[in-house]
Amino acid sequence: MTALLFGSISTLADTSEIQRDSFNQAFKEHGLDWDWDQQEYAGLLGSNGGQDRVAAYAEARGETVDAAAVHATKSRIYQETLRSSTITARDGVAETFRAAKEQGLKVGLVTTTSADNLAALSDALGDTVPFDQFDVVVDQSKVAARKPDAEAYTFALQQLGEDASDVVAIEDNLGGVQSAKAAGVKVVAFPNGNTTGQDFGDTRRVDSVDLADLRQ
Repeated sequence: MTALLFGSISTLADTSEIQRDSFNQAFKEHGLDWDWDQQEYAGLLGSNGGQDRVAAYAEARGETVDAAAVHATKSRIYQETLRSSTITARDGVAETFRAAKEQGLKVGLVTTTSADNLAALSDALGDTVPFDQFDVVVDQSKVAARKPDAEAYTFALQQLGEDASDVVAIEDNLGGVQSAKAAGVKVVAFPNGNTTGQDFGDTRRVDSVDLADLRQ
């Protein structure tokens, strides 16, 4: 193992409920009578990409909605909330990050969310998970296809100069797991509060991360 790749934002800090609440606030701002409770939201997380999720939901209801505008509002609210909240890293994340750097591993963050969302999370986590120490950061501006497409991971591997067989990824949702596997990267599922019910098949699941365990 020569590199460790964290997947979506919620592999670092579980912001999934902040995400859901931000969607609901955005719906109100746009005059929509939608309200995603936790069960419904969890059921919608089988696909990646919030804008696409809003568009698909509107289509299923036979409604016409400016999904891009709704998602932009959601993103603004989400970023504002992150920066005004006390955010903590998930169990073992900060320790694993430090240990990986100390042991000479390359560490990356491989998402298909926006750079603005990552900046807000970086501000919220501060020195707990120092983003300036990532060896590669992938966001939606750097790839053409969202997860579960493999592009985000193949791009990260190219930037790091690493072979997929020497890398381990940590992902919190099924689309992310599929993306890593499509790129040939070994992956561990680390579900968040809203993806814990997803079926990860034969992918190993963990409730916390530990570098020694990930090396196995």
